[in-house]
Amino acid sequence: MTEAAVLPAWGFRHDTQPGRWLAWLTRWTEYLSAAVLAADVAMVFISVIYRYFLHDPVDWAEEVARALMIVLVFFGAATVLARSQHVGVDFFQLMLPAHWHPALLQAGHWIIAGVSASLFFSSVLLLVDSYSQTTSLGLPQWLYVYPVVAGSLFMTLFGVANAVNGPSRRVIITLVAGLGVLGAIYGWNFLVPAYAIPRGLLLAAGFATGLVAGVPIGFVLAFSSLLYFLADPSLPLLVYSQQVMAGSDHFVLLAIPFFVLAGLLMECNGMSSRLIELLLRIFGRVRGGMGLITITATAFFSGVSGSKLADIAAVGGIVMPAVRRTKQDPNEAAGLLAATAVMAETIPPCVNMIIMGFVANISIAGLFMAGLVPAAVMALALAVLAVVVGKKINPDDAFEHRRPLLKLIGGALVAVVMVGMIGKGVTSGVATSTEVSAFAVIYALVVGSLAFRELSVKALAQLFVRSASMAGGILFIVAAASSLSFALTIEQIPQLVSGAMIAFAHQWGSTMFILLAVVMMIIFGAVLEGAPALIIFGPLLTPIAQQLGVNPLHFGTVMVIAMGLGLFAPPIGLGLFATCAITGTKVKDVARPMMKYLAVLLAALILLVLVPSFSLWLPTRLGL
Repeated sequence: MTEAAVLPAWGFRHDTQPGRWLAWLTRWTEYLSAAVLAADVAMVFISVIYRYFLHDPVDWAEEVARALMIVLVFFGAATVLARSQHVGVDFFQLMLPAHWHPALLQAGHWIIAGVSASLFFSSVLLLVDSYSQTTSLGLPQWLYVYPVVAGSLFMTLFGVANAVNGPSRRVIITLVAGLGVLGAIYGWNFLVPAYAIPRGLLLAAGFATGLVAGVPIGFVLAFSSLLYFLADPSLPLLVYSQQVMAGSDHFVLLAIPFFVLAGLLMECNGMSSRLIELLLRIFGRVRGGMGLITITATAFFSGVSGSKLADIAAVGGIVMPAVRRTKQDPNEAAGLLAATAVMAETIPPCVNMIIMGFVANISIAGLFMAGLVPAAVMALALAVLAVVVGKKINPDDAFEHRRPLLKLIGGALVAVVMVGMIGKGVTSGVATSTEVSAFAVIYALVVGSLAFRELSVKALAQLFVRSASMAGGILFIVAAASSLSFALTIEQIPQLVSGAMIAFAHQWGSTMFILLAVVMMIIFGAVLEGAPALIIFGPLLTPIAQQLGVNPLHFGTVMVIAMGLGLFAPPIGLGLFATCAITGTKVKDVARPMMKYLAVLLAALILLVLVPSFSLWLPTRLGL
């Protein structure tokens, strides 16, 4: 998994005209994405004020907010591509001989450029087709398509710039070889239609090729579905961009960038550091106190940001220096930190819970409540283990500078009020998760800034840029997975999987079905970076679970936890790589001490599968 690069990844020097032009384009694309995110927050917040307090709903607000979100998705994805920050898996590439890696990397760049160019061409066709259409409120349909055209154009420019970064011989050979393979495949299908290569096989081959080449997961999904669309002459190519756009055109998904922004605001205005320092004062002298602090802090911040990477960055950035100053084992601490991220997967407002509810048509508010008790069970299990294997520390050694206790308590209360506001808003049903997330952003921005005054205007602007990029990377995966789901539906894969899983369940029972689904999610959660696994398998397996009498809230909660276990498990879990990058440790050193925490989490997960009441008790009490 790649983190933020200091310089753009394209192959032009900054002292050249193309390099200066691309640097300028990247900066302004980032600023535009940040401005759109700010406008979207303001739009949703104002519409909530008008609806609930002035009783005068703004009918067009949701339509405009969705249009702005499409801008955020595709422009944000373009900036992430320019900075080489898209999430990818290099595990399969590393299994191959080392002298193959440069060529595979170069081929991956050409795949990204090809996908971006195809998306641009397809979106232009869709734009032409949309000029005669309007939305349900009478707004022109092209309002939604133009951002896809512009964003995919920028992605094409950045993708081509990245692709030419390398020795000319390798660049040309990989391009010619790739075009030759595609020409041979589609030439064969055209000339010998009776023996044409099946579309489903091309989709699977494209998926495998993208993974082996180390292509970012969003582009792997988009590439495999693109091959499918190109292989089916009965499918107009404009449907490709239409499906990608449809994956991001949902008001509920706005909660993802808003909660990410709220969490980053807490981190940057000092709310995070004050809370963790207060926890160190409270638990510092207890056996295993550093582990208890990590568990508590991750659980707390998961109730704000929704993003596991944001949680790990907030907690790890403060806890790890304290770990080193108190002479604790940083590998042990990093392993526990990654395990707490799994534990916190079901603490609202987790991004993956929102995605699971969206793709599987499950109540998001219900999922939020269903995840609380399971998270508490896993937190308790981790806490017991942390106390057993932990040591006592001297809290005075953990601080370079100690804040006054009253200020720490006041800062912590500001953060606690924010978490309480989110929880009340979600459980009461008064507002949607998107509306609650907009309130959380305004609260963190206004109250946090007034209380602590640690966030300058320049830092705030950079924070919005960072949030827009993170949101663009996450939501582009969701959008790309939408096109793949469409192709799988045409191939009737859902029906095939449904038949096989139902037959398995009838033979072995619903509990064994859930356990099999858990194994699938752990495996694919590691391979597919988590969220795509939910997007693909959530809508496939949830209806089967319901047919078998399994409550969808229970099933959705278990699926999200299993996905998180795969995402953070060695040796290929991307979440673990991200944790090690943030904490300054190595995966090979963290894997061994982490195994005991993973074993406890796995045991807790099996317990949750066998005892559905852990998931269903709170939603039942609240009538969700």
